[in-house]
Amino acid sequence: MVSKVNKNAMRLKRHVRVRGKVSGTPERPRLNVFRSNANIYAQIIDDVNGVTLVSANTLEKGFEGATGNAEAAKKVGQAIAERAKEKGIEEVVFDRGGYVYHGRVAALAEGAREAGLKF
Repeated sequence: MVSKVNKNAMRLKRHVRVRGKVSGTPERPRLNVFRSNANIYAQIIDDVNGVTLVSANTLEKGFEGATGNAEAAKKVGQAIAERAKEKGIEEVVFDRGGYVYHGRVAALAEGAREAGLKF
């Protein structure tokens, strides 16, 4: 019998491997992405102090329209970049969370870059 590959377990394995190399500092925090089937979430994290500095997602009150597509991901990227600018964060390290840099993850990154975040 052929066993089915657990895609989320493989993603978590990739995420742990990347997290061994990518870390956020107070000067250059980490932009983390989590993608579910229905929504997308982004956080800017200072790993040295273990603190989430800024977050944005498609579940927030002011968010309208579909939540599980690339257009929504781009809006979340723009929102997190604007909130980061308010807190004085200009540069981040991008952590794709073990996901392929494609589709919604790439759209979120593109939206953040367009709004002025550097990575």
